[in-house]
Amino acid sequence: MEPRNRDRHRAGGLSREGGSSTGRAIVIGPYLRPKPVRRTGVESRPAEAPSNLRSPAARLDEAAGLARAIDLDVIEVVLLTVSEIRPATYIGKGKVDEIAGLVKSLDVGLVIMDCALSPVQQRNLEKAWGAKVLDRTGLILEIFGRRAHTREGVLQVELAHLNYQKSRLVRSWTHLERQRGGFGFLGGPGETQIEADRRVIAERVARIEAELEKVKKRRTLHRESRKRVPYPIVALVGYTNAGKSTLFNRMTQATVLEADMLFATLDPTLRAIALPHGAKVILSDTVGFISDLPTMLVAAFRATLEEVIEADVILHVRDLSHEDSDAQAHDVAHVLETLGIEMHDERLIEVWNKIDRLDAAGRERLANLAARQDAGNRPVLVSALTGEGLERLTDAIEARLGRNREVLHLVLDPGDGAGVSWLHRHTEVIGKSMREDGRLEVTVRADAANAQHSRRKFRLAEAAN
Repeated sequence: MEPRNRDRHRAGGLSREGGSSTGRAIVIGPYLRPKPVRRTGVESRPAEAPSNLRSPAARLDEAAGLARAIDLDVIEVVLLTVSEIRPATYIGKGKVDEIAGLVKSLDVGLVIMDCALSPVQQRNLEKAWGAKVLDRTGLILEIFGRRAHTREGVLQVELAHLNYQKSRLVRSWTHLERQRGGFGFLGGPGETQIEADRRVIAERVARIEAELEKVKKRRTLHRESRKRVPYPIVALVGYTNAGKSTLFNRMTQATVLEADMLFATLDPTLRAIALPHGAKVILSDTVGFISDLPTMLVAAFRATLEEVIEADVILHVRDLSHEDSDAQAHDVAHVLETLGIEMHDERLIEVWNKIDRLDAAGRERLANLAARQDAGNRPVLVSALTGEGLERLTDAIEARLGRNREVLHLVLDPGDGAGVSWLHRHTEVIGKSMREDGRLEVTVRADAANAQHSRRKFRLAEAAN
């Protein structure tokens, strides 16, 4: 196919030399047709994987949302049912020709395939369509590249992008096509150049990994310093666009970007807040998860996600107004499991968000559903937008923090300022009162180590009389 001469534009960090505008895009959802399984003469459908819990239409709608998140103009969305994956082009020849006609008639320069393409499949489709082709992994990497602002975030995205590109040099670097030359019929300068470029990428990956190792050590030092000042960590996790940043802003009075788009925020943010009974915690807003999140991104962002691993309480924020809320919860669970966090972890609290979008009947149904669950692990219904239910949420956080902390009533001499200062640094001071005998009674909550040290350092109220 001869490429038509069109103006070149740049959108979302994507460009194609000599091709059509990359601001106009087609999103294609090539989803496999589910195959029935026959067992003892009875036909039944296999158990669905978490990625297949949502309908094809919902998956395609999410893919279009991802494209719009980097300001692409989505001209058309196409749902394709694929009976089997073709090694050369992923989809069949007839559908390849059909899409080629659509690309030409709509004058688009970018086709987004909501699947994982091999380098060969990607290159063959680009030749057939005369347009740039991006798979789901590449699209998510583009979004992360747009959203990263801190030095750490930029490094993490670059590392993931380089690992993604390592196997795609022949496709991406079009000036490196193999040429005949030298001895025999194979080889030539192009092949030598590819080897050199792979070494350049490998060297850059090594430098980034070294810098990220420094970031990891620095984060470890920060966590150690926070442990010396006993502020528990409360981490927000959840599917992208579940309302984590809105909830973070509502609880901390911060101004983190909140928008109705996928991956509105990427870089983690931490703020200290005071709970109703005086306890201080550090609230951490983390990157949102998504279905089929590239494993290279999970690996690259592990230093950031370790804030979740080390957290004292994990708030799993869910958008209960979304039709695919259950499927999204499965995807979040999958990512958490890769971090070593099980969904029955006692630190987890489910936060059912966006109840303001539900009618009275929907709210009552959710309230009844939550009430039927175990009291110790009951979900909390909130609206991050209006603030409804935040008191219940902070009470749940305090109760969860108190599970593994001991409450002690200690007696100090009124002039023991150093002792009071030590308690403020190493425990959570719940209250102070002056006794009739003139001594100071301090009620604290502490973990096992600091509780034991407090017993040795101070007298218990019961034993002081």
